[in-house]
This record gives sequence, structure tokens and C-alpha cells, in this order.
Amino acid sequence: MDSFAPSRRGRTVRAWCHALLLGLALAGCGTTTEPPAPPTTARGSVAPTAAAEPPKQLRVDGRTREYLLHRPAANGSKPRPLIIAFHGRGSTASYLREQSRLDEDARARGMLIAYPEGLHKLWGAGTQVTEQRPDPDLDVRFTKALIDELVRTERADPERVYVVGFSNGGSMALRVAAQHPELLAGAAAVSGELPTGAAAVKPTGPVPAMIIYGADDPVRPLAGMPSPTPAPAGEEPVTPTMSARDSAGAFAAAGGAGKPATETEAGYDRTVWRLRNPGATVQLLVMHDAGHAWPGSRITPPKGFGRTSTALNATSTILDFFRL
Repeated sequence: MDSFAPSRRGRTVRAWCHALLLGLALAGCGTTTEPPAPPTTARGSVAPTAAAEPPKQLRVDGRTREYLLHRPAANGSKPRPLIIAFHGRGSTASYLREQSRLDEDARARGMLIAYPEGLHKLWGAGTQVTEQRPDPDLDVRFTKALIDELVRTERADPERVYVVGFSNGGSMALRVAAQHPELLAGAAAVSGELPTGAAAVKPTGPVPAMIIYGADDPVRPLAGMPSPTPAPAGEEPVTPTMSARDSAGAFAAAGGAGKPATETEAGYDRTVWRLRNPGATVQLLVMHDAGHAWPGSRITPPKGFGRTSTALNATSTILDFFRL
């Protein structure tokens, strides 16, 4: 069941906990728990749910992992581009599906999209060993196994594999791109930054990357979160992150880029680093007056997460960046 739907048992306790965690984040404590909230449209009504379908399963490292899969309508014989889309902390694959509306663009562009479920509704985006996640590489191996599975069973094109993600999922997408650039043709993160400190992740090779960020994000600040407040007892620690600009700059440096150029466009600033590979870039888009949200989404973010920018649609912007 999608965790964003009310359950018959424990709803009151979870709602109170989520409100408390959100309050901590907005008070400047640095937590990034991203409490689930019912998906709503901009008008406040419940957002439509994607067609019910059982999640697919993949056995990795002795665990059964799950993911949702969108197939393009055309059932041709040619290999198809593949996007792996990571949800945020405390969220679900089905929520990201509604939040991003990637499926809608996929129909026109002929893409496969896999929405994996994180363990305990989060991703091991950093390299630090924790009590809850003694193997910090678990999700990286799951991602690699998922790519292999979809290349084998769904005719995914191994030369056109991309990762995207929101918040903690954005950091996960950046981690995969940083550690395994040879697997990917591009990466994008919305409200996600590279882990730093004891959890540090460093890009190891060239890969086109785009980071889209709200200038006024109150949950995961644009300037980064090098020393987050400890998570509640028993929960996975919050991963420290560098700034969005430093995250983009790290990918630019790994790709041999020179100095960046910044232009102000309607509603956002775009900074571009040109990689040695002809036509390849790393880009940082900072949305004016925007918070912890997916720009252009029809879903209203939880109260206190800030406004959703309408200056662009993050989904189509990312797919255009990927040249899909």
C-alpha cells in the first residue's frame, strides 16, 4: 500500500510524528526526514493515483527488493532508454511517480522508467556505516542489479541509462553517477546534494549532471547541511551534504570543465559548466522564491516545505537535458 494513503491503524501516531519532524526541520534543526503527506493538487484535492499494479521484485544480496515499472506504449524491438527514479526520504515510489509525472513524458519519448523502493523508505546516499545500514553500498548494488535486469528483460539500452531523484533520492542519484559514471549517460537531482564529511561521495569520472534547487529550501538548504541534527532515536542518521553549487562543481571538475557561466532567466538562475566531451554540460538551476518541491509538479508539498516554482517543469527540463 502506498504509505501516503491513510491506514486504519496508527494514523494518529504517525501524523503526530510527521508533524513533529517537520517542525524540527523548519526550526533550523537540519533534519531531512521529509514526512509523508497525502498527495494533493495545486487546488488542494487529492491527486489521482497511478493505475494500480503490483510492484516488481528483484532478489539482490539475499533481499527481495521492489520497484514500479513504466513501459512505453510502443512495443518495438529497438533498445529503449531507461530512467531510474529515486523517491525522497520517508516517501515511496508511487508518490514520486505522481510528484514528477515522468510517466506522461515517457509515453511521448518511448522511455522505460523504474521507480525503486528504498529500504525503510530512504536511500543510503552516503558512504558512512550506520547502525541501521551497516552496509552503506547496499543501494548502489541494488541499482546496478536493477539496470542489469532491465537491460536483460525489458530491452533497456545500456548506453542510455539515466538516474534522477528527489531530495534524499536526488543525493542517491548523484551518488550512483559519482561512483559509476561508466553506467550512465546522465544524472539529475531535484533538491538533492552530494554527501560530505564521513559520508562523502566524490565524482570519479565525467557524466552530464543537472541539479535543480529551490533558493529558499527550508528542509535541505541550498548552502548544504554539513552538520545535520541527529535523527530521532532508532532512525537512520541524516546524511550531511555539501552545497548544491559545490555538488555541481564536483561533477564539473571530474569532467574537466572550465569556469562556469551564470545567466538569470525568468524565475531562476542557470549556471553551466562545459565538459570536455563536446556538447556535455553540468548545470545548476536555482529557482527563485522556491522551497523543497519539484518545480512544475501538480502536487502541493507538505505545509512548511515552501512554494513550488512554476518557472519551469523540472521533468521536461531534465528529459530535454538528457536529450530524450
